[in-house]
Amino acid sequence: MNGKVLDEALFEKYIAPTIKPRSKSVGIEIEMPLVNLKGDAVDEMTVISVADSFRRHFGFVAESYDDNGNVNSMTERQSGDNLSFDCSYSNLELSLGKGDDLCVIHSTFKKYYEYLQGEFHRHGLTLTGMGINPAYNINHNKPVPNERYRMLYHYLHSYKGYEGGIGHRFHDRPDFGTFTSASQVQLDVTYDRLIDTLNVFGLIEPYKVFLFANSYLPEYPEYLCARNMLWEHSMQGYNPHNVGLFSSKLSGVDELIEYIKSQSVYCTMREGRYINFKPTEVREFFGLDKVSGEYFDGNAYRRVDFSPEAEDLKYLRTFKFEDLTFRGTIEYRSACCQPIRDVMTVSAFHTGLAERLDELTEVLSCDKVIYSHGYDASELADMFSKRTLPAFTDKAALKEQLRRLLDISASGLKERGRGEEAFLDVLYERAERLESPAAKMVKGIENGSGIERFIENYSQI
Repeated sequence: MNGKVLDEALFEKYIAPTIKPRSKSVGIEIEMPLVNLKGDAVDEMTVISVADSFRRHFGFVAESYDDNGNVNSMTERQSGDNLSFDCSYSNLELSLGKGDDLCVIHSTFKKYYEYLQGEFHRHGLTLTGMGINPAYNINHNKPVPNERYRMLYHYLHSYKGYEGGIGHRFHDRPDFGTFTSASQVQLDVTYDRLIDTLNVFGLIEPYKVFLFANSYLPEYPEYLCARNMLWEHSMQGYNPHNVGLFSSKLSGVDELIEYIKSQSVYCTMREGRYINFKPTEVREFFGLDKVSGEYFDGNAYRRVDFSPEAEDLKYLRTFKFEDLTFRGTIEYRSACCQPIRDVMTVSAFHTGLAERLDELTEVLSCDKVIYSHGYDASELADMFSKRTLPAFTDKAALKEQLRRLLDISASGLKERGRGEEAFLDVLYERAERLESPAAKMVKGIENGSGIERFIENYSQI
C-alpha cells in the first residue's frame, strides 16, 4: 500500500465518519471488578452462570463464545446494550447502547446492575466500583479463553523480549488487563470540531485525576491512579504514540493522519487466528513485503510469515486518553471505574464540556494554575496521579479551577434540559476536598478502616 492509498484509507476509516450528519448521542462502557466476599478467588463458572441467567432474564442474544462454549458477550438487539467480560471473567463490562439522555441510560444501568448484584450476592460475590480489583492478587487473573484475549495476554507478557525498546520502562504486571476497570464514554464529534476537541480535552487530563482517580495498587503505593501508568508502561505503550496524550497540539486533520501513521500495529488475523508481531509503525508496516509473527495453533505458538493487506488496518488498536474511533466518535478512556452510586459522573462531565467547547477552550488556553511551571499535560497528569502533590501546587487556585470546569460542564448539561447536571454534584464535593475516590479510600484504610468497608461502600447504588 503506497503512501497516498494509506492516507486515503486512514481518512475513510477515521475522518470520513465525522463528516456525515452527527447526533449528540452518548455511548457508555462501564467495567466493574468482581470480588469474592469470602476472600477467595472468584469462581469463573459461577460468574458465567450468572451472566447466562442475565441473558435469559433480559432477552439478550449471544454474540460470542469462549473456547469452552460459554457465552462471553451478549446484546439486546433493539437497544444495543451489551454485557461482556473485559480481559477476564472477574471484570464485567456493561455497554449501554447509544442514547441522548443520561438519566434514561442511568435508569437502564441500575436495572441491570441490581439484577446482577442480586444474583452475585447469592453466591457470595459482589461487583464494586473500583479501577483496580481489590482482589487482584487473589483472583486467577487469566484471560477469557478466546482468540482476542489469548493474543492480548500473550502480547503483554512478551515485554521481556523488548526491554529498552524506544527507551521504555516496563512494569512487572503484564496481567494488569485482567484486574483494571475503566469508565469510558464515546461522544459524537463533527469534522469542524474534531481537532479542537482533541486539543482542549487533552489539557483537561491533569485536572480529571482529582475528580476520577480510583485505581490504587499497593505495589505502586505512590499512585492514586495506577491504571493509566499500567497501560503506558506496558507493551501497549511500547510506542508512546499508542497511549496517553498527543505529544503536541494538533494543527489539523492532515497532522492527525500523520500521527496515526506514527502509531504501531502489533496484531492481525489470518484464517481466524490472531498473529502477534513486533509493534511496527503503520507507515512502515504497510510498506513491508513480509512480516514475521507468531500464532497459537491450539497447543503451542508457532512462527509464521505473512504479507500485509489493506484489511490489517482494522487491527490498529490504540489506547489514547482521547481516541478517535471509526464510528465518528471520540472515546474518552482515562477515567477509572467509579463508585457505583457515582457511575454517571464520567459521562456527564464529558458530555457537558463537549457542549461548551469554545468556553472550555478559552478557560484552558490561558490557564496559569498548572500550565505555568514548565510541565506539559502528560507530565502533569502523571504528577497529579500520585499521592504527593508537586511543590508548585496552589490548592486554593486548583480548587477554583476545578469548580470553573465543573460549572462549564453543568452549564452545557443544563442547556440539554434533562436534569443531567445533578450527576456532577459529587464532583463538586471532590473538587472542594481535592479528594478522589482513591484518595478517600487510602485515607480511610490508613485510619483503620478495612478494604472490605470500601468494597461494600463503593458497590452501593
